[in-house]
Amino acid sequence: MSGKYDLVIVGGGISGASLLYTTAKFTDIDSIALIEKESEIAAINSHHTNNSQTLHFGDIETNYTLAKAEGVKTGAELLAGYLENHDPDREMHAKRSKMVLGVGEEEVEKLENRYHEEGFGDLFPKLRPIGREEIAEIEPKVVEGRDPDVDMLALQTPDGYVVDYGETAKSMVDTARQEASVDVYTDTKVEDVTENTEGYTLTMGRGPFDCDVAVVAAGSHSLQIAKELGYGEDTVLLPVAGSFFLADDLLNGKVYTLQMKKLPFAAVHGDADVHDDSITRFGPTAKLVPMLERGRFSTVEDFLDVFGLNPASFLSYANILADRILLPYVLTNLLYDVPEVGPRSFLPEVQKVVPSVELDDIERAKGYGGVRPQIVDTSRKSLDMGEAKIVGDDIIFNITPSPGASTSLKNAMRDTKTILEFFEDEFEFDEDAFRADTIDNFPRGE
Repeated sequence: MSGKYDLVIVGGGISGASLLYTTAKFTDIDSIALIEKESEIAAINSHHTNNSQTLHFGDIETNYTLAKAEGVKTGAELLAGYLENHDPDREMHAKRSKMVLGVGEEEVEKLENRYHEEGFGDLFPKLRPIGREEIAEIEPKVVEGRDPDVDMLALQTPDGYVVDYGETAKSMVDTARQEASVDVYTDTKVEDVTENTEGYTLTMGRGPFDCDVAVVAAGSHSLQIAKELGYGEDTVLLPVAGSFFLADDLLNGKVYTLQMKKLPFAAVHGDADVHDDSITRFGPTAKLVPMLERGRFSTVEDFLDVFGLNPASFLSYANILADRILLPYVLTNLLYDVPEVGPRSFLPEVQKVVPSVELDDIERAKGYGGVRPQIVDTSRKSLDMGEAKIVGDDIIFNITPSPGASTSLKNAMRDTKTILEFFEDEFEFDEDAFRADTIDNFPRGE
């Protein structure tokens, strides 16, 4: 292990891998290290079983404003272009139809307004409204068993990218490893980060080393490290664990339902699995858990460390959970993991997508699901739906709530520019080459 690097990236999920790929391939930074505490890259939230495998463009996500969709769209096209260029055999991704479904007069009207009046039809040229007959042609099970007298409308697009973010992260790291300037360390946990006169010292079991600039892309743990360095004092986390239910071959692509107002969590949707289209996954659920990693009780202490056990944190949680819509939603989601009760409670959500599904058709996906770090602003005592990024003195902390995976390359491009500012323009970023390797390969079509 080298004793000194120009840049160190902590975290080998899709966020850290995207930054490593961008800085290693398209800048002339002399020495870069990626440090990952697990034995392999992308073993936690980026693993294909621990997320919904969706590349979010903002076209069918009805909780996105037009402004947010514009930003997410650019990020998604960057990653889609990377996949088109680096995964021609589609071992890391698949392309399928996707749609957001409106059932009943009220939902149909919302989708029509969204498409025509709110500008989503203009922003997404491939998005189109389709009626019952065409929905049935693309997704027969979505129409089967519904009342023929109830109105139906969907906004549908062929740009339904289903992504194995774990394999994508590994691909990026493998590409970066080809550069002589790059070292990658797995099974290496950063125990402490301290500021020194020239940058930062990272302490690990195998020994400390120094860097001029650091980027912490360690999911929920990013805020923990930030707080230890005096950043993010008005921020805590509301960790949300997502779970899924599985069924046999029911859908050909992705089918979303309309987002419930005021809920910060995604509406239930059905998805064909990226590696096995005979499996349909429904979810995610959204269960609050006092830990930073799913199923790892050792991270309860880490959560308490981030939470702070102070009045502002407790008052913020109380204010958020007192909401008359959010509280029943949270309590209902607690039921979904209960044996016997869970599938029965979740069945109506599945039937919003596929009405003919029966209880015996679904089962809880054991071992699936990760933890999304929802940001809480304790100064305003509210959920912060904005970006979870803290920029300090020669250091960046990325906490990456959803859709952090979808916008990972856009985020990496922006962080690369910030990193070069830290170095006072000692190094250069070849943005044209970066775009040629990514977004220029995105198939726009007519």
